Amino acid sequence: MTTIALAPSAPRLVSRPLALVMLADFAGLFGFYLLLSVVPAHLTAAGAGGFAAGLATGVLMLSSVAGEFAIPRLVSRYGFRAVLAAGLALLALPALALLASAALPVVVAVCVLRGLGLAVIFVVCGAWGAELIPAERRGEGLGVLGVVAGLPAVVATPLGVWLMARWGAEAVFALGALAAFAGLVAVIGLPAGRTDASGDPAGDIGMGAGLRSPALIRPAIVFTGTAMAAGIVVTFVPAAVPGGAGGLAAVALLTQAGATTVARWWAGRFGDRHGAARLLVPGALVAAAGILTLVLAGGGPLAVLAGMVAFGAGFGIVQNASLAMMYSRVSTAAYGTATAIWSVAYDTGYGLGALGFGVVAGAAGYPIGFALTAAVMVALTLAGTRRRG
Repeated sequence: MTTIALAPSAPRLVSRPLALVMLADFAGLFGFYLLLSVVPAHLTAAGAGGFAAGLATGVLMLSSVAGEFAIPRLVSRYGFRAVLAAGLALLALPALALLASAALPVVVAVCVLRGLGLAVIFVVCGAWGAELIPAERRGEGLGVLGVVAGLPAVVATPLGVWLMARWGAEAVFALGALAAFAGLVAVIGLPAGRTDASGDPAGDIGMGAGLRSPALIRPAIVFTGTAMAAGIVVTFVPAAVPGGAGGLAAVALLTQAGATTVARWWAGRFGDRHGAARLLVPGALVAAAGILTLVLAGGGPLAVLAGMVAFGAGFGIVQNASLAMMYSRVSTAAYGTATAIWSVAYDTGYGLGALGFGVVAGAAGYPIGFALTAAVMVALTLAGTRRRG
């Protein structure tokens, strides 16, 4: 009698705790992105001026970067659930203060607190989610987490502007707070502490050690280059494409967001089978090629959309591959540190890219700016992947 060996079935990807982490992630980011464009617009409408609007956004991102450095230590001391609950509260409660005042000091204080809350969502949901994903399907799971984290930016940012135009900024502030509070409901169902009981606390590393580790920093450098380009695309494509910020720009940005989401999920599945490291350089080069295509943006819609598809796909691939590589190089106890370094790379590249491009494009024009951006992306890819003998 012949015995047929059955291949073991793949472990279940989404468990109940992972679903709750994703729900908290989605709710918190939905509340964050609802207010992202509305707060600066509310300041401008109140007569504060363009500088105040820019200050609000700048403070928001700077406080997020600062928070990302501290969160791994907080998680080590208090656990995932307590820190995540605090982060959601920081997104919800300060937003309610905007119902009472649009004074600049109040708005700045709110932005500082909400930036810290954003840092918590990025780091804790990323690290906790990664712990809850079966190791055999980690790349695919990270792709799913990326979709969950990316959808609020696509949906909630324009929704907030639309709601403000019809019901006023106060309605958006209240809805943003309500969304973050909904995330707290999900946290109640999550277990306290770390979820991986087999994890070795001795494997945890702090941010200082993590920033000195080439195994973590090299993928982060490559990711910084693509994140830099992402900040440039969102900020300047509406002004650079033919017809200004009209229909083509909206379609281009939506195309880029869709390509990023699909590519991030695909990269996870591919990485589980063949290794995430094989995707990092190709993804970065595809993203750079997409930015270089924007040099031809004046040539018409085809060049713009082709560039956005290429950049979006490359960006999604690098997002997944860089994070999966970083997780594979540390113990589960150090996932918080790896996620924090990855998030710092994202926020820093995103903000500095837009700032630097504005200076270059103002002096030399958009085509030169896009060409230099592609060159910097390639240079960072080489810097992040070269081996020291």
